[in-house]
Amino acid sequence: MEYRYSVLDAILSLNPDARGGTNVRKNDDIDNCVITWKEGISEISKEDIKTEMDRLKAEYDALDYARARDVSYPSLKEFAEAYTEKEIGGDDTKWNEYVTKYNKVRTDNPKE
Repeated sequence: MEYRYSVLDAILSLNPDARGGTNVRKNDDIDNCVITWKEGISEISKEDIKTEMDRLKAEYDALDYARARDVSYPSLKEFAEAYTEKEIGGDDTKWNEYVTKYNKVRTDNPKE
């Protein structure tokens, strides 16, 4: 999934107290927007905002592997059943299957 940080996301990341207005929507381009700063709020340059948007996106993209793993891991129900059968029932068949699935998700979605 592609996620693009908005001008507002970047402004608030740079200055959480910033207040003002902008004519942009979520995926509009910083170069084509008009930002109105409220009195008493220091203006942030468009270049700084653009740099922050890029930084936020890079930070988000760096966690792609974690998002992919999150939806691919075996369920907690599978874990509970496998663990219980191994620990209480003495049968590790489901546990070994669970570990194999778990490790495959990690291999298929490595930290880069």
